[in-house]
Amino acid sequence: MRQTLFYIPSEIAGVKLFGVGWLLGLWAIVSAVILVRQIRRSGFGSETTSYLPLIALVGAAIVWFMPMAETPAGFPIRGYGTMLFLAVVLSVALAAYRAGRMGIDPDIIYSLSFWLVVSGIIGARAFFVIQYWNEFRSDSLAETMTHVVNFSRGGLVVYGGVLAGAVVTVVYLKRHRLPALALCDLMAPSVALGLGLGRLGCFLNGCCYGGPADVAWAVQFPEGSPPYVNQIETGALPIDGIMLAKSGAPVIEQVVPDSPAAVAGVTIGQTIERVGNYPVKTADDARFALSGAWIDSLAGGKPLSLTLAGRSSALSWQPRVGTRHSLPVHPTQLYSATTGVLLCLFLLAIYPYRRRDGEVLAWLMILQPIGRFLLETIRVDELGQFGTSLSISQWVSLGLLAGGVALWLYLNQRPAGSVLPMTGTPDPRRLAA
Repeated sequence: MRQTLFYIPSEIAGVKLFGVGWLLGLWAIVSAVILVRQIRRSGFGSETTSYLPLIALVGAAIVWFMPMAETPAGFPIRGYGTMLFLAVVLSVALAAYRAGRMGIDPDIIYSLSFWLVVSGIIGARAFFVIQYWNEFRSDSLAETMTHVVNFSRGGLVVYGGVLAGAVVTVVYLKRHRLPALALCDLMAPSVALGLGLGRLGCFLNGCCYGGPADVAWAVQFPEGSPPYVNQIETGALPIDGIMLAKSGAPVIEQVVPDSPAAVAGVTIGQTIERVGNYPVKTADDARFALSGAWIDSLAGGKPLSLTLAGRSSALSWQPRVGTRHSLPVHPTQLYSATTGVLLCLFLLAIYPYRRRDGEVLAWLMILQPIGRFLLETIRVDELGQFGTSLSISQWVSLGLLAGGVALWLYLNQRPAGSVLPMTGTPDPRRLAA
């Protein structure tokens, strides 16, 4: 796990890098080159103007969003975002290369990819915010929106991006009169590759983790990581040395020797009455309050305080930082990365043998949901939905699987053949003729 790879200085030669500074100037030059190139190719028409919203969006992010993410040490380059960026670059490069070999202008792929990236991030973030709305809701609208747009450390749901990207793809291909099934077949391996490589970012971020494991390749995450906090909240790990009863009264069942709690005077058999100023009645209440107080203490540097039955004064101590790890868990992020790359290779292998346009897409829609559904059985970071034990990702997987099967049945009713590869001058708009 490495959430932050390094920091970029906020200023270069006394001029701001972000906001109205170096990066905005560089983006203005890049944007001008893109527009001039498009105007020379196709004039100032709809294809050229389609770049304008994206240019404005990136410019707005440089001016307003990126300065918000700066810290005293500079602008943080997160492991999650870096791997997401690499996943996009490599996936687009693969699709563009294969498009050229099929007689399609790679610019079509680049143009579509711009919109897929924007819609994918928005869709993935929206899915996450809806799923965990209580964690984002604040007293004021401004504070709520600040939490919503602050996703530099993660907080994206893959299926949200996939669904949003699917809608954008259909709209784009229809608008440009391009054959949807043929191009979706072409891009399917890139989708699988992007999903796989993006999971490496999840591994660096510590999210999307698996349950406890005793296999040789199990991994441990550092204190403060999502798996560690989850194990604290569920009672799998002691909180600064304190293990509570599984249920019933908030009785302390175990105190780790030489832990901060033991040094402060906490002993086995004592009953917790208050955590800070929060009264507790049950072990679950105490575990929830104690884990929250522990997290707040680590973040704010304040002592953690307990009031115990039979004692006239509270015990307090400073939480210990950076000395422990989570229990071993399944590296589900690496499982996902591996299956994504393998699925990409499989789709590349079967592409030359497709009998009809859409078959490679159907394979993607069938195999990827099956893998995701099975993977969710060993993940512990998502709860069951709709009164079942199935997570929201498993429900979406079932929907995609049904769609893949329906697409396969539909394709079997169509005549064999494909519009790709093209022959002659590569003009992709003739594909729809």
